[in-house]
Amino acid sequence: MAADVLSVAGLQVTVYERMPTAARKFLMAGRGGLNLTHSEPLDVFVTRYREARDIILPMIEQFSPTDLRVWCESLGQETYVGSSGRVFPRSMKASPVLRSWLARLRGQGVIVHYGWTWAGWRGDDLAFLDSGGKSQNVAADAVLLALGGASWPRLGADGSWQKILTDKGVSVSALRPSNCGFVVPWSPMFREKFAGQPLKTISLTIQGDSFQGEAIITRQGIEGGVVYAASALLRAEIERNGKAHIKIDLRPDVSLEQLRQRMQRPKGKDSLSNHLRKAGGLSPVAIGLVQEILHQKKGVDPAQLVKALPLTLTSTTGLERAISSAGGVSFSEVNQGLMLVNLPGVFVAGEMLDWEAPTGGYLLQATFSTAVRAAKGILSFLDAGSRI
Repeated sequence: MAADVLSVAGLQVTVYERMPTAARKFLMAGRGGLNLTHSEPLDVFVTRYREARDIILPMIEQFSPTDLRVWCESLGQETYVGSSGRVFPRSMKASPVLRSWLARLRGQGVIVHYGWTWAGWRGDDLAFLDSGGKSQNVAADAVLLALGGASWPRLGADGSWQKILTDKGVSVSALRPSNCGFVVPWSPMFREKFAGQPLKTISLTIQGDSFQGEAIITRQGIEGGVVYAASALLRAEIERNGKAHIKIDLRPDVSLEQLRQRMQRPKGKDSLSNHLRKAGGLSPVAIGLVQEILHQKKGVDPAQLVKALPLTLTSTTGLERAISSAGGVSFSEVNQGLMLVNLPGVFVAGEMLDWEAPTGGYLLQATFSTAVRAAKGILSFLDAGSRI
């Protein structure tokens, strides 16, 4: 995105890509439908960035969800708003967007070197290992570091840049999993029977904050949209106390009183499972969850469990499969143009910066918006006649 802005402005831009092909994380993001951004009002949109909202807001105002849709459509990829308010390209795929994008960059004179790994600096030059493993020095008037966080490291971003920057005195918050799954110590029977099963339309509550959506039972624990939305709070609670206690409402569409009335109907010869299915309207996996807790806590009211099922999360499932990462270069280290204050001419964008957001279009939007801000910062830096 930064190369697009800079090449349109007439600069000679070279992209050094660590992997053999471009934008692998972007392609992964589009695997189930490329959720580019969200259509909700901007004042609501920016709340998704939590502690970073006031810093991210001016960047999203500069390159907004509307601007992102216009940009996508300039590549010949029409967009639409889904029923949830999320914005997708009409094709739903990342690959057509990427093909058009790379073709446009080539037409604008952008050069891409694949298989080049950044290794820091040698003197004033950038140091690389090229695709053949040879050391290369590269001089530049300005450089943008867009090296990602550390989630899905097999796609190229493994966080190895942290030491290079901290050795230069740059403050970097530790990279931690975000939009990730969490470990729950299931019983072997529950794990074998229900791993991979979805929980539809539930509500998850932690310390008074509630999130509604879907989840998936995994062999390790639980993940999915509603868990990702709460992941920052869940991770922080585990960091503080070694575990996080949550409540899950398996039927947020009915009240506890309504559910109790239904459950008080005579069940005849029905087992508890059948009664929960018929009177409680629960899916098999939801019934399994209720029974999982009943085995641990005898005598608990099943209706109470349906409305407030307690689960203990003991850890995240790690960075390797997290959708994104929290942490990164502190915003106190960069100016408004996202240039590192102590490394003039060196700019940072995307997931390298210390912000996080839930899934739903917020991750890609902020990544693109920070790229545009950094590109504008580079233009201002070069217009002022500065050099690295």
